[in-house]
Amino acid sequence: MSFYESVLIARQDLGQSQVNTIVSDLSNVIANNGGEVVRVDNWGLKNLAYRVKKNRKGYYVVLNIAAPAAAVAEYERQMRFNEDIIRYMTIKVDELSKENANNSEAGEE
Repeated sequence: MSFYESVLIARQDLGQSQVNTIVSDLSNVIANNGGEVVRVDNWGLKNLAYRVKKNRKGYYVVLNIAAPAAAVAEYERQMRFNEDIIRYMTIKVDELSKENANNSEAGEE
């Protein structure tokens, strides 16, 4: 089983509960195809560097995934069909990071 990091950006006019629903649906796609979502890191509503499909902001979500390639292919296919997701990117990594985002911020002080 391979490890992946996936970042998705959801539309700005969605609520946080709708974004959580999208993430849980995508997590179910991974689980149904023999994979596992190890960690979900919700970054919240952020400004985009430029307009994407007429949006200036978007909800950022990072998922760490341990799954076979077929599960990730189906996961990306589902994201292509979802009109609430304006951008996504999935990359294969050697290992998943164990630290939380809060730990990296605390180390900078």
